[in-house]
Amino acid sequence: MLALIAGGGGLPQRVAGALADAPLICAYEGTTPVGLVPDLVFRLETLGTLLAELTARGVTQVCFCGAVARPSFDPSKLDAATLPLVPVFQKALAAGDDGALRALVDIFQTAGLTVVAAHDLAPDLMAAEGVLSQRQPDAQMRDDAARGAALVRCLAPMDVGQCCVVGQGQVMGIEAIGGTDHLLSTLPDRARSASAVLFKGPKPGQSHLVDMPTIGPDTLRRAHAAGLAGVVIEAGSVILLEPDACVALADELDLVLWARAAT
Repeated sequence: MLALIAGGGGLPQRVAGALADAPLICAYEGTTPVGLVPDLVFRLETLGTLLAELTARGVTQVCFCGAVARPSFDPSKLDAATLPLVPVFQKALAAGDDGALRALVDIFQTAGLTVVAAHDLAPDLMAAEGVLSQRQPDAQMRDDAARGAALVRCLAPMDVGQCCVVGQGQVMGIEAIGGTDHLLSTLPDRARSASAVLFKGPKPGQSHLVDMPTIGPDTLRRAHAAGLAGVVIEAGSVILLEPDACVALADELDLVLWARAAT
C-alpha cells in the first residue's frame, strides 16, 4: 500500500490520479492538498505516531509530493512516539534544505518504508525536451538560459535555490529561502527591458526522491507580471504541472516556454 505525504498545490492530486489504487493521503497540519481529502493529518512533533499508524495500516511505500514550508518545532506538542526522533530533527533543522530532506527520507526508510519519487509513479510529470510555446527563444535567450543553467550548477554546493533570472547576460536574481515567488516579486526594473528569462532546474547532487523542481501556471503568471520574456526549465528534470494549461497560458501571455536539454 502507498501513502502520499501530500503538500500544497496540485501535484499530489496529479500523482494520485495516475495510480491504479487510491493511496492513503497524509497532509501536514495547515497544508491542504488541492482536490484531495486527507486521511491523516500530522505535525513534525507527531511524526513518530504517523510512522506507527502507516505501519499499522499496511503501508509499505511513501511518496512525498507538493509544497511544504520548512516546519518549526514546538516541544510542547511533542508526543511520546516522536521523542526518539528529536536529535534527528535538531540536526535536520540546522542543515540546509537538501540536508533536511535527506534526513526526512532517512527517518521513513529507517521505519521500514520505501520512499518512491513522484515522477516514478507518474512519469509524464516531467517536461520533455523542446520549445512548448509558439514564441521561440532568440539567440540572446538561449545564451541567457545557458548562463542560468551554469549558475544553478555553480551554486549547488551553497544549497541555495533551483532557479535564477538572467537577462542580456546579467544575473537579475537568484532564488533563496523565499522561493521562486519571492524571487519574481523582487526583481529589479531592468529585468523588464532586458527580455530576461527564468531558468529552473535541479541542483547537482540533490535528492530526486522528494524535491524535484516544479512549475505550473502560477509560475508563468508571475513571470509575466515580473516582465520576463520566458520560462526555461531543464528537460526531463522539472515537473510541469497542468502542461496543457501552461502551454496555452504561455501563448496567451506571449511567453517562451522551453524545456531545454541539460548540458
